[in-house]
Amino acid sequence: MNEQAIVAGGCFWCTEAVFKDVIGVADVESGYIGGTVENPTYKQVCNGDTGHAEAVKITFDPATVSLPEIYDMFMGTHDPTQLNRQGNDVGTQYRSAIFPLDDAQRAEAEAAIARWNDSHDQSAVTTIEGPATWYPAEDYHQEYWDGEGQRNPYCLAVIPPKLMKLRKSFADKVKG
Repeated sequence: MNEQAIVAGGCFWCTEAVFKDVIGVADVESGYIGGTVENPTYKQVCNGDTGHAEAVKITFDPATVSLPEIYDMFMGTHDPTQLNRQGNDVGTQYRSAIFPLDDAQRAEAEAAIARWNDSHDQSAVTTIEGPATWYPAEDYHQEYWDGEGQRNPYCLAVIPPKLMKLRKSFADKVKG
């Protein structure tokens, strides 16, 4: 039976592209979470006025890829040491955060951050937030890298290095 996890690590197009490449991931949905406005729009979230983070909801088969592996891939493919930014994307909407769906996921999130901190010189600023309401992003944001993203200069600059990190550190979990 599939499980879900929600993470925010900057631009959701970039995070979605990473997890679409993971064996055992059945679906990745881009959306917004952690804010105060109901049914926010992309424009509202990008303005930084709603408190939401751009995030992805990952649906995965835990018999193939575990939640700790999902969290480790998340920590390893973005910069969890950057407060409210990823590269040129700046604002709380680009924060590094994990939104656990239950207490067991919260414990796994804490363990993933501790693993990161134990193996790196600079500590993660990744927050653990929630519970919070999930809002799917507009249709044109879904599967963005597979379509428009491969013609978007921003995506071409940001996504391939993330995919290389994934392939280097988690080679046995990447689709062929």
